Amino acid sequence: MLKEIWEKRKMIWDLSKADFKKRFAGSYFGVVWMFIQPVVTVLVFFFIFQLGMKSQPPVPDTPYVIWLIPGLVPWFFFSESLSTQTSSMQEYSYLVKKVVFPVELLPVIKVVSAFMVHACFLVIMGIVFIISGRFPAVSWIGVAYYSIATAFLSLGLGLITASVYVFFKDMQNIVGIILQFGMWLAPIMYWEGMFTADHPKLAILFKINPVYYIVAGYRDSMLTGNFFWERPLNTIYFWAFTVCLLIVGEKVFKKLRPHFSDVL
Repeated sequence: MLKEIWEKRKMIWDLSKADFKKRFAGSYFGVVWMFIQPVVTVLVFFFIFQLGMKSQPPVPDTPYVIWLIPGLVPWFFFSESLSTQTSSMQEYSYLVKKVVFPVELLPVIKVVSAFMVHACFLVIMGIVFIISGRFPAVSWIGVAYYSIATAFLSLGLGLITASVYVFFKDMQNIVGIILQFGMWLAPIMYWEGMFTADHPKLAILFKINPVYYIVAGYRDSMLTGNFFWERPLNTIYFWAFTVCLLIVGEKVFKKLRPHFSDVL
C-alpha cells in the first residue's frame, strides 16, 4: 500500500485539494467555519479550567491556554481525519464502483485533506506562542514528526472503520462516541498527574492510549524542548501498535473490498 501511495502521490494530492475545497463549497463564510469550532472549544475550556477551576499546568510559568493548545491541535487533526475516513466509501461511492480506481487510497486522501487543515492550525499555534513571548525553538521541528505519527495512526484506524461502515452504518456513530471518550482519556484538558499522584498504576492506563504519545509529544516539542527519542519506550510502543494497526487495517480492507460496490 505504501508503494501505491508513492506511485500515485500526484493523484492523491490533487484529489485531496479537491476534497478540501469541496468541504466549503456553497458556504457563505467558506473556510472560516474551519476555525470556528476549535476556537470556541479553546475558549470554553479556558473559561472552565483556567478562570473557573484555576487549573495549573505542570509546566512552570505557562498559562493554561498555552499548555492546552498543543494538546488540542493534534486531537483536532486525529478526530477529523478518522471521522472523514469512516464515511469516505459512501461519500465517494461513484469512485468505489469504478473497477479501475484504487479505492484503498480514499482514506489516504481524507488524511491528506485533514492535514491541510492541520497545517493551518500549526501556523496559528506558532503565532499564538510567539505573541505570548515564546519564540521558535529547535524542538518545534518535532511537531512535524508527531504530525506524521498522527496521520499513520488515524490511517490504520480509518482503514478499518471505512471498510466496516459500508456494511454497518452505525460505525459513524460509534466512532463519534469513541472520540468523545478519547478526548478525555488522552488526556488533553487536564494533567494526568492529578490522578497518578495518588494512584501511580493509572499512569500505565494513560500511556496505553496511543494518542497520549502524540499529545505529550506536541507539548514536549512546543513547551519543554524535548525530542521524541527522549521517550524511547513510548516511541517503540506507539510505532509497534501503529504498524500492527496498519497491517490489520489493510487486511480487513482488502478482504471486504470486493463487496463494496455491491453494497453501495
